[in-house]
Amino acid sequence: MDKLAIVILNWNGQKMLHQYLPTVLQYSKDEAVIYVADNASTDQSLAMLASEFPSCRTIPLDKNWGFAEGYNKALKQIDAEYYLLLNSDIEVTHHWLTPLIEFMDVHPEVAACQPKLLSIYDRDRFEYAGASGGFIDCYGYPFCRGRVFETVEQDNGQYDFRQEIHWATGAAMMIRSADYWAVGGLDGRFFAHNEEIDLCWRLRISGRKIYCLPESYVYHVGGGTLPKGNPMKTFLNFRNNLTMLYKCLPDKQLHKVMLIRWVLDYVAAWKSLLLDRNVSEFLAVYRARHAFRRWRKDFAEDRKTIQAGRTSASLTDTCTFSILWQYYAKGRKRYSDFV
Repeated sequence: MDKLAIVILNWNGQKMLHQYLPTVLQYSKDEAVIYVADNASTDQSLAMLASEFPSCRTIPLDKNWGFAEGYNKALKQIDAEYYLLLNSDIEVTHHWLTPLIEFMDVHPEVAACQPKLLSIYDRDRFEYAGASGGFIDCYGYPFCRGRVFETVEQDNGQYDFRQEIHWATGAAMMIRSADYWAVGGLDGRFFAHNEEIDLCWRLRISGRKIYCLPESYVYHVGGGTLPKGNPMKTFLNFRNNLTMLYKCLPDKQLHKVMLIRWVLDYVAAWKSLLLDRNVSEFLAVYRARHAFRRWRKDFAEDRKTIQAGRTSASLTDTCTFSILWQYYAKGRKRYSDFV
């Protein structure tokens, strides 16, 4: 068994791999085995890897399984104590792995951790996808230390301390292989978006911990597969977020939260149509709500299993406040303003 396997999931990302894989090899090859799992790319990704990066191991998959199931299928073929899921558009830094490995080695209660994510375009600013660790508000909206909705903070060291978090970003997540499979891995039905939040939530329900270690930092491009504003991204985010809530919320919260989300989701849809004149976004939210209603029954057994596995009745599943209220009504735009 290897100590650490870095696994980059690729789909038609030849350009990103060519640009950013060299830093991964340069700063990681002494501490990890590096894999690229390919979701049946139609570009020259595999040929380029074979000719330019022969030391990188490849796992060709038979079709585009998406982020979640693509990782599941790839990781089943890897024997390692730790997995590190890494996006192809990440530039890593010198000694980035050392704090992550050392922390996990001495904290067996921790299932997963992430480095600090900074923007590759503005290296003194956090990156949207994970910043300095993720949280969930009382209605299921995710936010981060360093990023709340569209407000992305400058990194002035304000979050440069280790913090237990609700979720670690799938852009750069180290996780124990035993924990990954103990809760069933990523939910392949999600395809992409919210899948890492769902995984971390299930881990926390089972009594495991998630951390951000900002002394390790990487630079992230972000939005490479589905850019912001893409209707499919909106659809997947809404559908998967609702499904995650249905699976993971405790019984005493489920009905109230889902009712309030019904109202808030349709408010968001009509805002897109009437104020933003964005018909595609409007339709994407409606389609997502419909898709959730249609497949909710398929997750009933998942919900029973997850809730039965709760290890503590006092576990705080989400933050106790509404990030919408804090952000729009009270004008608190930064994590440090309300926590």
